[in-house]
Amino acid sequence: MPDVALDRFENISGLEYRLSDSPYVEGVYRVAPDGGHAGFAPERMVSVVNSNWELLVWASDGVTTVSVRGPETRPTVVPLGGGLGSTFGVIFRHGAFLRNLPVGGLVDGSVSSPHTTPRSFVLQGSEWEIPTYENAETFVERLVRAGLLVRDPLVTDVVAGERPVLVTPRSVQRRVAAATGLTQGMIRRIERARQATMLLRQGVAATEVVHLVGYHDQPHLARSLTRFVGRTATQLRRPTTGEMVSLLYKTDVEVRP
Repeated sequence: MPDVALDRFENISGLEYRLSDSPYVEGVYRVAPDGGHAGFAPERMVSVVNSNWELLVWASDGVTTVSVRGPETRPTVVPLGGGLGSTFGVIFRHGAFLRNLPVGGLVDGSVSSPHTTPRSFVLQGSEWEIPTYENAETFVERLVRAGLLVRDPLVTDVVAGERPVLVTPRSVQRRVAAATGLTQGMIRRIERARQATMLLRQGVAATEVVHLVGYHDQPHLARSLTRFVGRTATQLRRPTTGEMVSLLYKTDVEVRP
């Protein structure tokens, strides 16, 4: 199965997701093999845009794959064939990045480990033990100590809405792009669309979502959903049988019009 199938899932039996207190990690999740609603075998998944990059571990039919997935700026529909496999992911905060693997080169793409076993994988030329849901932060700390994973605190603060006073706007733009692969504007648009999707999936009316998330009007919401989710508000509130949406989680990103 292609790397795009290694994604985030919502509303799945067997899904566990937790926030992290690490300055490098947004959250950690895992999905049990063939997780799904009782009697529900998903045929496809709508992979919603995402402004964070991740480390993903996916195992199916005795084969383990480890990939670094970049931010996603366009939605995709992924055929699942009725099975999800076993999936584990570490979602990294805005501002954290691999020193020798620029996030900009990973946007809408991924890089897989050239050699993977059920217990280990290769990252930037070194062999690492595959982390687990329980020890993800310990694994991240090892990457930091090895000098592979770094972070720009200014980017984390700026994306969350802070206004730096000692750095020029142009410098801020460069640092955000270098650390996230995206512009501040694109991050905000992606996160607004994701928040709108979460609310619509919960049954909130589109007119209320416009107000809650900060769209100008319903046509603005409709254009955003088409661009970033590939579904209309009605389709999100009334999902198609056999279709699921990738995991949606809240971040500290400041969302404004």
